[in-house]
Amino acid sequence: MRVGVLTGGGDCPGLNAVIRAVVRKGEVSYQDEFVGFLDGWRGVIEERTTPLDVERCRGILPRGGTILGTSRTNPYKVDGGVTNALHTLRSQRIDALVAIGGEDTLGVANKLAAEGVSIVGVPKTIDNDLAATEVTFGFHTAVQIAMEAIDRLHTTAESHDRVIVCEVMGRHAGWIATYAGIAGGAAEVLVPEEPFDIDEICRNLKARHAKGPFASIVVVAEGAVPAEGTMAVVSREVDQFGHVRLGGISNQLAEEIEARTGYETRVTILGHVQRGGTPTAFDRVLATRFGIAAIDAVHDRAFGQMVALQADTIVRVPLADALASLKTVDPELLHGVAEVFYG
Repeated sequence: MRVGVLTGGGDCPGLNAVIRAVVRKGEVSYQDEFVGFLDGWRGVIEERTTPLDVERCRGILPRGGTILGTSRTNPYKVDGGVTNALHTLRSQRIDALVAIGGEDTLGVANKLAAEGVSIVGVPKTIDNDLAATEVTFGFHTAVQIAMEAIDRLHTTAESHDRVIVCEVMGRHAGWIATYAGIAGGAAEVLVPEEPFDIDEICRNLKARHAKGPFASIVVVAEGAVPAEGTMAVVSREVDQFGHVRLGGISNQLAEEIEARTGYETRVTILGHVQRGGTPTAFDRVLATRFGIAAIDAVHDRAFGQMVALQADTIVRVPLADALASLKTVDPELLHGVAEVFYG
C-alpha cells in the first residue's frame, strides 16, 4: 500500500517515535511505501510531501518535535481546502492516511473519513485531554519537565521567602498542572476545570507563610480562569480552530497575589520548554506501540478508527468516540490529593 503520514497541531515529544514505528513496521512487514505530508493538513492542501522510509527514520526515536513539521491549519476553514486535500490524496495515489494529532487534527480526519478517505488516527495531545485513551504520549515528558522546574523554583523561592507562580500548559484540562503540582509539592494548583477564588488562594498563602519562612509555588494551567467577577482577564485572538491563544494568566495572578498579601511574587512561564527536547522512556514506548498499532489497523482496513491505550492494552476506537468529549482531571486528584498540601 501507499500510505500517507502527517502530524498536526502542537508538537510534542514522541511524534518522531510514532512516525518511525509506522514506517518500520509498514515497510518491513507489509512492504508499504510511505509519503510524508509536510506541516500537517497544510501540506495536504498544498501537496507538499517528502518520502519516508526506514533509512530516513533512523536516529529520530529520541528527537523531540516532528521531522514532518506541523501546523494548526484547518482545511474546512481554508477556501478550497477540502477540495485541494482530496485532490492531493488522489494525485499522490494514497491508499490510506495515518493522521497523528489531537482533537483538531483528528476532527478533520473524522470529517474526511465520512467523505470516504481511508484514515487511521493516532492520539497526540500534550494536555492529555483526548477522550477514549487513558494517556497520550508527550504528557509524561511535559510533567517531568514541569516537575523539575518546580523543584528548582523551590530553592530560589525559599531563599527570598517568595511566592512564585509557575504557568504550565493546559487549555481545557489541567492534567499537567495537577500531576506536576502534586509531584513538585505545590502550595496551590489551579486548573481550567474549576474557576479559582483569588481570595481563597491568598488566605491559604497567608496561613502558610504565617507558620514561618516558606516558599510557595502556585502552579497554574494556562487555561485556568478566576471565578466570575473576582479578577479581570485579558481577551486574545483565536486560531483557525477557534481556540484563544493562551498564555499570561500567571502575570495577572501574580499581581493580584502580591497586592492582596504583600508577599513578593514572581512568575515563571514554562511555555514551549514543555514541548521541546527528548521524550521520556514511557512516551517513547507508548508512541512506538501506537505507531505499530496504527499501521496494523491500516492493513486491517479499520478506517475511521483511532488507536488508544486502555488498561495498558492498545485498542481501536471510532474517531467519533475520541472526539465526543474532553477528558478532564478527576476531582479526586484535585480535592483528595493536591488540596491536602494547601496552606
